[in-house]
Amino acid sequence: MTIAWTEEAVHVRAPGKINVFMRVGDVQPDGYHDVATAYQAVSLYEDVRAWPDDEFSVAFGGSIDTSGLVTDGSNLAIRAAKLLARATGVSGGVRLEIDKHVPIAGGMGGGSADAAATLVACDALWGTALPKEDLLALAAQLGADVPFSLTGGTAIGTGRGDRLSPALATGSFHWVLAVAEFGLSTPGVYGELDRIRAEDGRNVPRSPVVDAEVLQALRAGDPVLLAQSLHNDLQEAALRLAPGLGGILELGESHGALSGLVSGSGPTIAFLAPDADSALELQVALSAARLHAIHVHGAVHGARVLPN
Repeated sequence: MTIAWTEEAVHVRAPGKINVFMRVGDVQPDGYHDVATAYQAVSLYEDVRAWPDDEFSVAFGGSIDTSGLVTDGSNLAIRAAKLLARATGVSGGVRLEIDKHVPIAGGMGGGSADAAATLVACDALWGTALPKEDLLALAAQLGADVPFSLTGGTAIGTGRGDRLSPALATGSFHWVLAVAEFGLSTPGVYGELDRIRAEDGRNVPRSPVVDAEVLQALRAGDPVLLAQSLHNDLQEAALRLAPGLGGILELGESHGALSGLVSGSGPTIAFLAPDADSALELQVALSAARLHAIHVHGAVHGARVLPN
C-alpha cells in the first residue's frame, strides 16, 4: 500500500487502569476465564515515541526499573507494531522508545498501554489511518486489556475483558496507589484462584456480570457509593501468594481510605479516597510507612497522539 511516512517522532501517551470491580468465571477449555470487569483509566501514563526504521526495536526508560523487560520480538509493543504492519501491508519497521511509569506486573495494564500506544503511534507514523474499530480488533489479538487502553475512560469489559461497552461516569475519582516492589504473574494469580475454588468446592458463575451498584455509583460520581461496591475475585488469590498485601490494605483503610482493593491480578493496591485533599493526606501517610504511594485520578482518555 502507499503510505505517508513522517520522519519526525510520533509521541503517544496511554494510561494505566484500575479494575474497580472484577468477577471471574470458571476456567474455559482454552485455559482462559470469562470475566466481568469495570475498568477505569487513571492518570499514570506510558509514553511511547516512534521513529521510522528498517527494523523493529524497542528501548525503555522512565521512572521505574525496566532492566528485566525483554526487548526482542516477544515484547508486546514490538508484537503490536508487527501486527499493524502485517495488517496494512507496511514493509518498513519502527524504532520505539518507551518511558514507563505504570508498575511492571502490577495489575495496572502497563504492558497493554504500551501495546495500545504503539498501535496508535505506528498508525500515525506510517499514515495507515485505520478506523478505530480495526485498531480495536488488532488490540484484542494482543491481550484482553489492550482494547481498553485504546479507549480509556470508564468501561465494562466482558469475555476475556476485551469486549467493551462504555460506562457513564461523572465527576473525578481520586485514588492512591500502593505500588509493590515485586510483581505477580497474571496466569499465576488466576491459577491460584482456580486452586482455591477447587479446594473449597465453590460454585463459580458461568457468565459473570458487573453488579448494578457499581454502575450506579460511577454514574452518580459518588466515591462513597463506589467504595461500598469495590470487588475483585482475584484479590483472595493475590493475598494467598503475597500475604503482606493484607497489612497494606489495613494500613490504607486506617488512614482515611474509603476502601481499597488489589487492582487486577495485583500486587498494586488501589485505595479510593473521598476527594483530592484526602488522597494527598493518604499518600503522605503511606509514604511515611515507607510504601511507594502515588495519587492519581480517573477517568482519563485512552491512547492519544501528543504534540512533540
